[in-house]
Formats: sequence, structure tokens, C-alpha cells
Amino acid sequence: MKCNPMEIWTILLILLVTARFFSEIARRLRLPSLTGEIVAGILLGIAFDRLSGTFPELGKLSHDKVFHTITEFGMFFLMLYAGVELQFKSLKEASAKAIWVAVGGMIFPLILGFGLGWFTLPESSLKSAQVFFLGVALAITAVPVAIKVLIDLDKLQTKAGQTIVSSAVIDDIISLLLLALLTTFLKTGSFPTAGGLALLAGKIGLFFVITFLFGIYLLPVLARKVIRDVNIVESEVSFLLIVALGLAVLAEALGMHFIIGAFMAGLFFAKRDMKSSVHEDVEQKIKAISSGFFAPIFFASIGMSLELSAFVNIPLFVVALLFFASIGKILGAGIPAKLAGYSLQDALLIGNAMNARGAVELVIAGIALQAGLFEQPESSVLVSNLFSAVVIMAIFTTLITPFILKRIASSE
Repeated sequence: MKCNPMEIWTILLILLVTARFFSEIARRLRLPSLTGEIVAGILLGIAFDRLSGTFPELGKLSHDKVFHTITEFGMFFLMLYAGVELQFKSLKEASAKAIWVAVGGMIFPLILGFGLGWFTLPESSLKSAQVFFLGVALAITAVPVAIKVLIDLDKLQTKAGQTIVSSAVIDDIISLLLLALLTTFLKTGSFPTAGGLALLAGKIGLFFVITFLFGIYLLPVLARKVIRDVNIVESEVSFLLIVALGLAVLAEALGMHFIIGAFMAGLFFAKRDMKSSVHEDVEQKIKAISSGFFAPIFFASIGMSLELSAFVNIPLFVVALLFFASIGKILGAGIPAKLAGYSLQDALLIGNAMNARGAVELVIAGIALQAGLFEQPESSVLVSNLFSAVVIMAIFTTLITPFILKRIASSE
């Protein structure tokens, strides 16, 4: 069932009011606003589920394409703002250490996910795919979640913050390769060939070659010309959005996630190419669009996805999944950060920030569900509740991460 325009506007009104209300409660409790927004989504999800008999469109909201597109703008503007705020030069300085953090933060939870799936899932023709799915699910990091938490804590510009963002972006790229393996396996029953993986890697490489050449050589010229010669109201903001949308389209065309394109556009929108006051004005307007509307809607929508059946049917597995997911990321990313020279406190900050899964996890779980990954064996309670368990893990890690990071940051 598709929501009509009036229903969408009403739902957005309810979401925004509730998300901002709980965000303010979180702030007064000295928690990041993200925590309140997700709690708002969880409560609205429960309420919408209870009302789905009277208002069927509420029960189908998570599958509505218009609503889904609106929530994706939350990711788009968060990544764009993060790029504008960070700038290419500062992020480049953190990239060397970030590679080790990213790789450690992927490999360790991936292995733990494989192990958990191998020893707990029943034998079936889909067991290999289910085991691989669990590994990928534990390895994912939600870039927008990490960025929003860092913004809330005023840690985005710190060395640790820059490493977290760099690592999360690298993780997102590695996740594309893992997702390609998973989706190909689900469709064909076998993993893609070396040629197929090489093609995907080539597309990713091509995206960054084009982006870097454009960002370093062409974008500065265009930015200076637009700011100097174009007198249209808010031309600077429109210019940045055009570039971000263009790179988002390019990213999707080359098999990547659109948020990488938005992030790169902001990253190369450099202060040196314009007056400092102009750059700050654009930055504040992008932040206002993101934090004032799209981000609260996006994070509330994550909370609305909560599915609790696994808590009732397979509680021990859910606990194990939450433990391995958290310990895998915290140690997998935190230990390389400590070895790279960060203090224990910053290493804990980095490891815990990488632990949030968010919407990316929900997308992967949805792909697996649509592909029928959880249908065999039919008699297995564990397999039939695997989707619910992964959704719980995604929302739990996203919800708990801001609280833990706040505690770590406040102990400085």
C-alpha cells in the first residue's frame, strides 16, 4: 500500500515533532540528540504497529518509496555536511592510520560473525550464505551514525574524529565488495568470479580518480567563478548541492553508495577557493537543513524498524550476536588505533564509534530477506528469526554508541 501525499505530510509532521521532542529530552539528560531521535522512532514504530489495523498505511510505512527517499536525504546531508566541515587536507592527514583501523574493524567482526554462524546455524543448502551474511552484518559500520555522534559531541574536527570518519568511509567501500559477494551468492548460489570482483574494484577506483581530478583541478575554478560572477540568491548553496548530487549519481552509476559522492563533494568544497565568511555561511545552511529536518527524520526511521520477535524466540542467540558485534568492532578498530599511537581513551572512542550499524545494516538485512535467505530450513526457529536478530543488533549498536561515546568523551 502506498501512502498518499496527505498521509506522508502528516507522518513527517508526527516524526519531526516527536524526534525533536525526544532529542531535547536527551540533551537535558546530557546525551547526544541521536539517542533521543532513535528512541522517538522506536516508540512511534510501536504506536504505528498498534494502529496498523485502523490505518493500514502506517504498517507499510517502512516499505513506502517516497518515505524511504526522504529518509535517504538524511544520510545525504549528513555526509555532505561532514565533508564541508572536515575538508580534504585535514582528512588526508588521518588517512594513513585510518586504513589500519578500518581493516581491523572489518576483519575481526567478520571472522566472529562467520564463527557464530558456523557453530549455531543448522545445516541446510543455504547455510554457507547465512554464515556469510552474519559475517557481513557484523563487519558493517554506519558512516552517517558515526558522523552525527561526532557532531553532537563536537569531536568531528579532532584527530580521533578524523580517523573515525576516514575509517568509516573506507569500511563503507570494503562493504561494497562484501555486499557484492553476498548478493551474487544469493542470486546464483556461488560467489562472483575474480573478473567480476576486479570489475567492481575497477569501478570504485575510477570513481575516486574522477572525483580527485575534479575536486583538485576543476571544482576550485568553478567555485570561484560561481561565487564571483553569479548573482542568483543562494547560488553558493545551489552550486554545492549540484556538485553533491552529481557525484552521488556518479557513485551510484559505478556501483557505490550515493553517500560517498555527497561526502566527497563537501570534502573538496574548500575554504581556500572563497572568502571564509562565504564558506562558513554555506556550512551553516547545510548543517541547518541536515540537523533541523532530514537527520531527525532519518534516525527516527531507523528506530521505527525495530522488530522484537527474536528477543522472545532466540534470546541467547541475540545476546551472543550483540556481544560479538560490539566486541568485534571495539577491539578490531580500537587495538589498531592504540598501536597507531592514539591514547587509550581515543582508541576506545574510535573503537566504539565504529560499532554503530544503522540503516546500512537494515538495507543488507532487507536484501537477504527478499532473496529468501531465511526460509531454509523451514523448521529452524533460529533461521526464521535471524532477520529480526540482525535488526535488533543494528538498532541496539546505533542506540548505545552515542551513550558510550558521551561517557568516554566526558572523562577527558
